[in-house]
Amino acid sequence: MRCPFCGATDTRVVDSRLAADGSQVRRRRECVDCKARYTTHETAELDLPRIVKRDGRRENFDVEKLRTGLLHAIEKRPVSMDTVDETVDHIRHLALGYGDREIPASQMGEWVMDELKVIDQVAYVRFASVYRSFTDVQEFRDIIDHVEKDLTPEMRKSQLKLIKDS
Repeated sequence: MRCPFCGATDTRVVDSRLAADGSQVRRRRECVDCKARYTTHETAELDLPRIVKRDGRRENFDVEKLRTGLLHAIEKRPVSMDTVDETVDHIRHLALGYGDREIPASQMGEWVMDELKVIDQVAYVRFASVYRSFTDVQEFRDIIDHVEKDLTPEMRKSQLKLIKDS
């Protein structure tokens, strides 16, 4: 491992811990030359299934693309980055356990919507409007009605109101 500060190749591990529910190792390292300390994260390199788009194109599973989509949906919402990271990890885990070498993009979209429905109603509606290509206001009304009627009592308590009571 090269030191990111001076480029030296001689570093030592100061501390190691499990992170991300045990699927990652977090290491504190120290450069022997410049004495700078930094953190590295090690994960197993797993073959994630490819994503089959609606038009038939195939893409590699891209964790950053998934994270970006979630971040757009939760923009200006009270959702922590820890929640986003947990959601990305959960969807990645679902993809690994899918049991096929390819996943339809529609399945990925449904997984994201399932996660967002629990996390934040507004983020769910935002994502659904893009994912399902809403074309009119009635489609927004329909999904809002669907979200509000399907929430469990625990979910109702934890979320902000989607529409203020008049």
